Amino acid sequence: MLTRFKLISLLSFVLFTSACVTEQVTKLPQEDREPEAATGIQSSKAVVGKEFMVAAANPYASEAGYNVLAKGGNAVDAAIAVQLVLTLVEPQSSGIGGGAFILYFDESENKLTTFDGRETAPEKATQQMFLQTDGTPVRWIDAVVGGRSVGVPGVLKALETAHKQYGKLAWNELFVDAINLAENGFIVSNRMAKLVAMAFNPGIKKLPAASAYFFPNGEPVKAGTLLKNPALAKVYKDISEQGTSVFYQGWIAKNMVNAVRNSAIAPGTLSLSDLANYRATQTPAVCGTYKSYDVCGMAPPSSGGVAVLQILKQLEQANLAQYSPNDVNALHLFTQSSRLAFADRARYIADPDFVDVPVNQLINDEYLTERGRLIDLDKDMGKAQAGELTVDLAQADDNAIEMPSTSHISIVDSEGNAISMTTSVEMAFGSAVFVDGFLLNNQLTDFSLAPMVDGKPVANRLEPFKKPRSSMSPTMVFNEDGSLRLVVGSPGGSRIINYVAQTIIAVLDWQLDIQSAIDLPHVTNRNGATTLEKGTELEALKPQLEAMGHKVYIRNLNSGLHGIDVSGNKLVGGADPRREGKVFTQ
Repeated sequence: MLTRFKLISLLSFVLFTSACVTEQVTKLPQEDREPEAATGIQSSKAVVGKEFMVAAANPYASEAGYNVLAKGGNAVDAAIAVQLVLTLVEPQSSGIGGGAFILYFDESENKLTTFDGRETAPEKATQQMFLQTDGTPVRWIDAVVGGRSVGVPGVLKALETAHKQYGKLAWNELFVDAINLAENGFIVSNRMAKLVAMAFNPGIKKLPAASAYFFPNGEPVKAGTLLKNPALAKVYKDISEQGTSVFYQGWIAKNMVNAVRNSAIAPGTLSLSDLANYRATQTPAVCGTYKSYDVCGMAPPSSGGVAVLQILKQLEQANLAQYSPNDVNALHLFTQSSRLAFADRARYIADPDFVDVPVNQLINDEYLTERGRLIDLDKDMGKAQAGELTVDLAQADDNAIEMPSTSHISIVDSEGNAISMTTSVEMAFGSAVFVDGFLLNNQLTDFSLAPMVDGKPVANRLEPFKKPRSSMSPTMVFNEDGSLRLVVGSPGGSRIINYVAQTIIAVLDWQLDIQSAIDLPHVTNRNGATTLEKGTELEALKPQLEAMGHKVYIRNLNSGLHGIDVSGNKLVGGADPRREGKVFTQ
């Protein structure tokens, strides 16, 4: 296994030369900044297995999950091992300093549950934190960098909570690969090296601790070189022996608080009590029907579960199966349904512990059928309005910054248990606050930076102890008999919702295998412009869509989809060719 993995590493991590510069990125509209420049899609073949499968965003991480499954561990055990390695080898996307949403399917009980490891706002956070003296929000780059943007990390607590309930292997066994890689070094990937070199997040060069790690001797780390992280190895050794108490209450907690409160850029308010009091929650999934299938995702504060289901259900009467993939009519219909879902998302979705979120109304079959009737087959509807629902408070739409630097993990174990887990530090490299070998998130910028709009409160406004809204959309699809069919999710900021919904349609309606579905060129619409993926055949559809009234952009749409299709007695897996993910199976 080790020899096979070394070969994969050598083939995957080739040296890369980038011509991108920070100025080019920062000139894009806020919602269109993207830390990767893909050029078209290199299709891959689906991976087929029979016993178990793990699909993750980096070969090292996929192998760590494979090793755990091969030792008799289950999906929860494997997810922990994968996340620990991703923290090391893909720090731009996720890590123990961030948060996650986790769907877990227990095959023996035929039960789906979710674990909410979303970050929370510190007790001393205020609605004015991201406002200038004139009351307007600060620039996006000024918001995301530094201690001010750091929320209480939740992913470790969520994983530990899941492990205590469902794990099979001992907690410390899950840290073996991550500790070995941190101590002995890993080969820096193209993507990590590129994002460091282009300084997409300027904080990693400006903040001393991050700069020392990512810019050794003043030069950015290079793809293909060996990088060690002994500080993270020490963190992992203590967490493996003591559990997460050392992270939330011990020396690691103290170091995190010190780093945030003394950040050289925008110090924050994180406290020891914020960390000690953090709790991951276990909540029911949001589920609804699409044709003969049950589609399930995360409840708020994630908007993904509701929005993906809305997009699908609103399209049910259009019967997308009659169209071929990439048909202009199918793409048009998809964008219109997405407009409607994003209109509701902006108005209603936030932390349900703070805001009345009408989930049942939003996924009601009758409501979605009526919303679907607003779609015109021949004409773009323009900016959609949120539906009229019964809520306790008049609310305004928000302007949260949600960046596309996230990761997704899909796992099915030998017993048929499954994990769909989307995990993030938000901006590429998070807040750039680097402590003991890992980065802290900047998830507080997922709140609306402006708490009020036109005199009305924004549902997703910043408040102490509140969780920011997210677009992370870990999803599972079940057959009519209740058996598992599909495990899928993606990074991509607010476009995650479009990526996941489009992939589900490709599998269920167009009967594509999961890899072909992932490979499909992307189309997105977040209740604004329609965006077609650059370097793909969709570019040729721009004139037709414009004739239908669409404002069309052509740009890179860098998803990171990872999916597993449970098909009879076999597992079929796919990893997004737009990033560096791999599927490992047996």
